[in-house]
Amino acid sequence: MSLAVQGSLFDHAERRQLTDGAWIDVRAGWLDGAETLFDELLSVIPWRAERRQMYDRVLDVPRLVSFHDLLTHPAPHLALKQLRRRLNDIYAGELGEPFTTAGLCLYRDGNDSVAWHGDNIGRSSTEDTMVAIVGLGSTRTFALRPRGGGPSLRIKHGHGDLLVMGGSCQRTWEHSIPKTSRPTGPRISIQFRPRDVR
Repeated sequence: MSLAVQGSLFDHAERRQLTDGAWIDVRAGWLDGAETLFDELLSVIPWRAERRQMYDRVLDVPRLVSFHDLLTHPAPHLALKQLRRRLNDIYAGELGEPFTTAGLCLYRDGNDSVAWHGDNIGRSSTEDTMVAIVGLGSTRTFALRPRGGGPSLRIKHGHGDLLVMGGSCQRTWEHSIPKTSRPTGPRISIQFRPRDVR
């Protein structure tokens, strides 16, 4: 499958400055061919369920996941390498390093979610990084709020949309995909990250 992305990201991207040096880029409809890619990833990705310690109990993580180091292992689908290459063309200079991994999450319905967090595991508490997220399938709310609380932003992250969090965003802000009681179909989120960021 050959993928097409819209020309220069910065021709139409909406960069939104947050606080404390954090920013997000939002690019609706960035990926052409998203429907075919969604169907292919749904069937070829080695999805797995995880369990996590939450206080005094071990609970099921409310989504399926798959993680791939694209530098050291074959990608389960060529599109992951193609998207990584395109994102590196756009952002590696600003980031100062390339994206190297692809983490995928499958939100099967509105009961699947991810709690407030920042993707900075493996980095120092003062180091900035970048995370690029391609959304496939049903539109879900992508929520952001200042770390420690405060008013949140709620972004509709739709099919083929690109959302990039940069600057201090992973240190000074948190993000989540909240549960929803509205009927919703499955969604795949592909997160591209540099080394040592999860």
